[in-house]
Amino acid sequence: MQRKIFWITFTVLGLIADMALPLWWALAATIPIGYASWWFAYRSDWF
Repeated sequence: MQRKIFWITFTVLGLIADMALPLWWALAATIPIGYASWWFAYRSDWF
């Protein structure tokens, strides 16, 4: 379940970044998006 939540949040946030930011900024935002998705899925204790 946590892995599914991680990939869903990572994909959604990545798509939002791709649409809202220029290409290089979207690529640079991948690392913080990955960290935020990981925290949301594994560390937040919501799931």
